Amino acid sequence: MSLNRAAHRPGATTGSPEGIPVTSVQAGAYEPPLLHPVHRIGARTLDFRRRVALMAIINRTPDSFYDAGRTFALGAAVEAAVQAVHDGADWVDIGGVPFAPGPAVDAAQETARVVPVIRAVRESSDVIISADTFLPAVAEAAIEAGATVINDTTGLSNPDLARVAAQGGVHLVITHSLAAPRTAYPAPQYGDVVAEVAEFLRRRSDYAQELGVSPEKIIIDPGHDLNKNTLHSLELTRRLAEIAALGYPVLAAVSNKDFVGETLDAAKPDRVEGSLAAGVASIMNGARILRMHNVPAASSAIRMTEAILGWRAPAYLRHNMGDSNAAAGA
Repeated sequence: MSLNRAAHRPGATTGSPEGIPVTSVQAGAYEPPLLHPVHRIGARTLDFRRRVALMAIINRTPDSFYDAGRTFALGAAVEAAVQAVHDGADWVDIGGVPFAPGPAVDAAQETARVVPVIRAVRESSDVIISADTFLPAVAEAAIEAGATVINDTTGLSNPDLARVAAQGGVHLVITHSLAAPRTAYPAPQYGDVVAEVAEFLRRRSDYAQELGVSPEKIIIDPGHDLNKNTLHSLELTRRLAEIAALGYPVLAAVSNKDFVGETLDAAKPDRVEGSLAAGVASIMNGARILRMHNVPAASSAIRMTEAILGWRAPAYLRHNMGDSNAAAGA
């Protein structure tokens, strides 16, 4: 597969909303051949040629992977979502069931967990809202409450989910995973994990379109750690450009995952820096959405990366800009 690197000439400049020329030197950054670069998601428009969206994670579950129930209470979940928007999130992903193996949560219970949060956040913000679910009934209720994306971590295990997304006119995230929902998949084996994940996502994206989902509303996620070991997830991060080459915006869900912990020998509270490094590496390899827990740190990392790539101007220019420079660090 041929992967074209950035074609911008070193030293070329582009304009910015602030009127400040921004140097566009993108050596080493992969620019994916996006089939539909500009996405209108609810009230917001994202141009993924020059923008990375930050998705905040809101888990309304008592046994979530990272926060262990910190946002299970309704008030805590709504407060966390509103705070995430304040801290720089473009998007909040609201889920009521963990991906990890465990007992089934019926549609009524899951709906009762996620819909009040979606409704409250929608009333206060035009932020992008996704419902993290694989149940069509939950997706339908979430869309009615104001969700503009359905985030399916099971790779369309239920085709009716795609039909609901199509009927609702919302975006659909298709994630690579092998196991049936909430079941274990011991010692997963791949011949070439990246090639196999790419082929899975290509086939599932085609299937979603057969079920009525418009191609401009498809987002793909290689599923770091989902039925994959640490070596698989590192390989996916290193070769993420091969996933992005499919032409759909790529979501990288790398936050605080076990592949970060095992690589750095770090417990969950100590994985922030590793998660940010994995996120930046993903952006450089074509990811356009990062799903992260630690929103302020992730927002700073994303916006700094955008500035380095020439996509956004600095917030201000002062250092060495005048006749004299009395500031420290001259």
